Parts: sequence; C-alpha cells; structure tokens
Amino acid sequence: MLKKIDASQLKTGMYIHDLSCDWMTHPFVRNRFLLTSEEEIRKIVNAGIHDVVIDCSKGLDVDHAPTLEETRQHTEEALVEIATRPVIVTRTTLAEELKRAAVIRQQATGLVRTVMQDARLGKAIELDSVSPMVENITESILRNPGALMGMLRIKNKDDYTFLHSVSVCTLLVAFCRSRGMDAETTYQAGLGGLLHDTGKALVPDHVLNKPGPLTDEEFAIIKKHPRDGYDILLKSPEIGPIPLDITLHHHERRDGSGYPEKQGEGAISELAQMAAIVDVYDAITADRCYHKGMSAAEALRKIYEWSKFHFHPTYAQEFMRCVGIYPVGTMVMLESGRLGVVIEPHETNLLAPKVNVFFNTKRNVYIRPETVDLSRPVGFGGGDKIVRPESPQKWNVDPMQFISVG
Repeated sequence: MLKKIDASQLKTGMYIHDLSCDWMTHPFVRNRFLLTSEEEIRKIVNAGIHDVVIDCSKGLDVDHAPTLEETRQHTEEALVEIATRPVIVTRTTLAEELKRAAVIRQQATGLVRTVMQDARLGKAIELDSVSPMVENITESILRNPGALMGMLRIKNKDDYTFLHSVSVCTLLVAFCRSRGMDAETTYQAGLGGLLHDTGKALVPDHVLNKPGPLTDEEFAIIKKHPRDGYDILLKSPEIGPIPLDITLHHHERRDGSGYPEKQGEGAISELAQMAAIVDVYDAITADRCYHKGMSAAEALRKIYEWSKFHFHPTYAQEFMRCVGIYPVGTMVMLESGRLGVVIEPHETNLLAPKVNVFFNTKRNVYIRPETVDLSRPVGFGGGDKIVRPESPQKWNVDPMQFISVG
C-alpha cells in the first residue's frame, strides 16, 4: 500500500516510492529506494522535501497516515473547484494564430541560442535585439495564448535549453495577463523569462546535457546559474530590476529551501514567485533524455501539492486557471473511446474544453476530424468527457496535426 507521510515521520527501514518533488530538487540518484541511514533522511529534509510517498509493502508502515489515493482524491476535489472559475476569452481563433506562432517559436529559439553564445563569449546582451521578440510573444498571447503555448509544449531534446527559455517567457507573459498586470510589467516579466537561464551559458555542456542524474558536485555547478545569469545581465546597463530579479531568484522557494540566497516567504518578489512556478511547470512537462515529462494535468496536480511549501498557493491556483487543466495541444482520451486534442478552454469549466477528435480506439481507425464541445450535452455537439490525458508517443501521433479541423 502506498501512503503519503510528512518527512518528519521518516525512519530507516521505510521504502521511498516517490520523493514528491521536481527532479531538479532532490539529491538522490533515484526516486525509489530503501532508507538505510539517518544521513539519507537528513538529505531529504535539507532538500526542502516536506512529504514523501512510502510503499508499506516494501518497508515500515505509518499508522493512520493517508493513502496516496486518499490524498489524490483531496487534490482532485480542489482542482475541480479551481477549474470552475472564469478565464479570459481569446481575441482570435487558434487556427488564425498558429502560423504566426510557428514563426515566433522558430525566431525566438534562434535568438536565445545567440544570446547564450554571446554570454559564453563574455559579451553583453544586446537588449535591442531581444525586446522586439518579447513584444512579438506578448502580442501572440494577447491574440490567442493557446497557439504559442501549445506549440512550445513539444520540444526537441537537442534544443531544450533554448526552447525552455522561450516557453518560460511565453507562459510568464500569459500568467501576467491572466492576473491583470499592466503592459510594462508584463513586458519586463517576459524579458526576464526569456533571459532567466542565461547563466547556463557558463555551465559545461557535459553537465548541462548529462544523460542521467547529476552528482552533488555537478548539481552545485548547476546551482550557480542564477547568480551567473544575474552578473551577465548587469553588463547591459539598460536592463531593468524585474529581469534581474527573475534571473537571480527563480529557484527560490517560500520555505527557504531554494537557491542561491535561500530566501523565504516574504522575501521573494511576486514576479519571482510566478517565474518559479512557470519554470518548474515547463521543466517537469518536458521530455529529456533521462527524464520522461509528465502530462500537463499531472504537472498541475504536483504544483498544487507543492504549493503548500514551495510556491505561493494563490499564484499556483491562478496559474492553473491561466494554462488550463488540459492546456491547448493536450492529447486526451474521451469516455467514448475517441482520441482528441484540446483546442480551446471553456470560459467557466476547464474540465470541459473544446476538443478535435480524430481517432476511434475501440475500432482502431482514424475518423474524420470534428470539433466536440465537451461543455454541451448529447445532440448539441457534446455528450462526452475526458477520461485522462494521453501520451502522443504512445500513439505515435503529433497532436498539432489535428489542432484545426478542415
């Protein structure tokens, strides 16, 4: 039986099933192992991990601890409540924005690559070349956030570092917009998102792209990148305080377990806290050569759970509203057995988006694509519901092929 317990309850002889944190947080080579020493317990606590999942069939039990299923049910109930608050309506259709978004994705990725190369050579970042790209991304988000955000969900592993920066910029701009922030603040946050990982230009490639878990020494090198990025940005005299703050503090956590300054609640700025959520969300949903990305829906569940200690709970919930429980581009299995791809969130219920269906799994055949509005009843273009997100790799499908009908 799997149970979720507080880290303070850990004892040697327990079997860790899940450390319940993002993969870049914990200092262990693996996620599942038998606790054999007090030193291992100290490492878990010192890493800022507050609760873990134990397997009682493989190690010691904890009486009266909730089962993993019980805690998941509690999270599910909270998410359903979050999913029924209104969202911002888009200005253009997804189909209209997709072509523009494709160009922006390509250009922005190339720009970040150039920024990283310049930083590695010791050059100052030319903000005159970066600013127009942030403006293009912002304008795309204003027209239809689902287009660019959906496209950025699929990343080439070789270009991950660059695409991640574009994704963080895009998501942070959308997050600021959904929270009603003014245009200048949104732009500065977007600039910070695009440049937040500039310090990784100084991380050796064999560490940055290592096809496996990092050693303690390698993790210490990685943890230098916020400060290195901050120092690089300081070479550009026109850089503002918001991009500097986001770059230096996007790995800080409310419980003081983050880095580089171990800032706690009250010390971390609003935008740095927002950037932290965005950064983790994009990282844990991406496929890496050593880390299988989780679905957007599962990632949001994790962020909700981690918000008890690491993230601002209100910001975490508002981010869920911003991206949607099933973001645009998510492939889903419907109760009818049809596969579809989410194309538009519902205004008041994120569990009932519009979906383009294209495959019947019961008959194992492709069907003529059609749009199903899951908020509508049978006979009115609806009458179905999402059972679970699906992996495009499992079905060998590019969901973006079916993002528009006709």
